[in-house]
Amino acid sequence: MNPVVVIPSYWTEGAQPDGLGKPGVYDYATPIGKPLPELELCLSSLEQVRGIIRVIVLVVAPPSCEESARARVNSICRAHEDLNPLVIGQQEAAHVTSAVERMLPNVVGESVALRGYGAIKNLGLAVAAIMGHDVVVFLDDDNVVLDQDFLLNAVYGLGSLNRQGQHISAKSGYFVDASGSALPRPSAAWSERYWSKAGEFTKVMERMLSATRFSRSNHMCGGCCALHAEAFARVPFDPYITRGEDLDYVFDLRAFGLDVWFDNAWSVRSQPPEETASGPSLFMQDAYRWLYEYRKLEALNARRDLRTITRESLMPYPAPWVFPEVRQRVFKTAHRRMLTGPDRLAYLRILTRGRHEAERYARTASARYLSFAMAWSGIMASLWEDRYLRAAILKTGEVAPILQKVTPADLSGGISADISGNLGGDL
Repeated sequence: MNPVVVIPSYWTEGAQPDGLGKPGVYDYATPIGKPLPELELCLSSLEQVRGIIRVIVLVVAPPSCEESARARVNSICRAHEDLNPLVIGQQEAAHVTSAVERMLPNVVGESVALRGYGAIKNLGLAVAAIMGHDVVVFLDDDNVVLDQDFLLNAVYGLGSLNRQGQHISAKSGYFVDASGSALPRPSAAWSERYWSKAGEFTKVMERMLSATRFSRSNHMCGGCCALHAEAFARVPFDPYITRGEDLDYVFDLRAFGLDVWFDNAWSVRSQPPEETASGPSLFMQDAYRWLYEYRKLEALNARRDLRTITRESLMPYPAPWVFPEVRQRVFKTAHRRMLTGPDRLAYLRILTRGRHEAERYARTASARYLSFAMAWSGIMASLWEDRYLRAAILKTGEVAPILQKVTPADLSGGISADISGNLGGDL
């Protein structure tokens, strides 16, 4: 196997960008001036890991601060040259996006790009294919690797058959908090009665953590997952979903005859930053997400050439969130938060306008993914080890150390013991 670690890294110049249902709004983004960014902690933890071949960092930032974010990421990556970092910003992404658009002239929206959770993941898969990596390990930049066998555990079982003769081509680990717990903390707040998933998710986690090492999963941690080319070269992430592209990918794979497997021996520590989007913004993104998911499952299940995804197969989680009753969950939660919370006006807008806009989006966009997905395997075949795209990406994406040591033989020629490295124009 030739695995690569892919880390999407989100950046902002000032306050966290907010938006109700808008693409390019994320759970959090690192302020460019933050003294100790999450990415630095993540890469430092990877230094101990055995077998790292390459780390790809995807720089996600609004146009107003793209250059500043890229410079900061370059600076961080130069301190971790042993990881062989490759930085993908707008310049590198443009090469890939242009190649994909030539093959998909009629696809709506950004399907492989540095904007939107699903499109960002697809860009990571595309770059991995161009570089010839047959396994992609996704890691969030606010995660910390806990031991030197992280990569060995990531690839363990991939591409092989389990005891039942089923192929393992996609797997998920799990997150633990600072105390080592993998279980979420439930909320007893009246306003969260219909929006808390802690109880349902806890049942799932307790069952899988106590089972054999591998068990079929209805859930995937996007910041701790590993995909074999058998999966990622066949099925893309959905670029039209606002959040939860990792859980959605479980449905995508299942519809195309594949499954995600939970590995209870593989985990990372999640260290969520203080900087997050506002409550109303996150809620609205989730409203778009769940309403879209409900309509999308209808579209998938209507196809006779795809595997049917039943409610029973998704119990106890996430079934209550991806079938018609989710509409009432959105309404009741927005209503309760409007009555009790500090952002009453924002939730009133969601209640009277936002949820209806989300439903309209779900109805109109739910079938788009299939058109894109049907072309994905051809796209990946075309991109795989493309030497021209590879050369273009490496030319600007490779990060050289600031200082490069020279040999005693060089000293005899009268040059300095330390010379500046090839910075490729990045400072």
